[in-house]
Amino acid sequence: MRVAMPSANAKQQAHELIDQLPDNATWDEIAYRMEVHASIERGLADSDAGRVTSQEEVEKRFDIQR
Repeated sequence: MRVAMPSANAKQQAHELIDQLPDNATWDEIAYRMEVHASIERGLADSDAGRVTSQEEVEKRFDIQR
């Protein structure tokens, strides 16, 4: 799945995403792809804004020994 350019608006991105699906895609498949895309966009925005936690901090917080 190709992720649309961030500068495109949500409606344009939705059209591009749907156009990439097979003609027999179900509503569930469409909804799933939309949610995955939205989740990726939110994650990228969080990363760009510095709202991230390092792997080292996660390991320390959950007491993971390597």
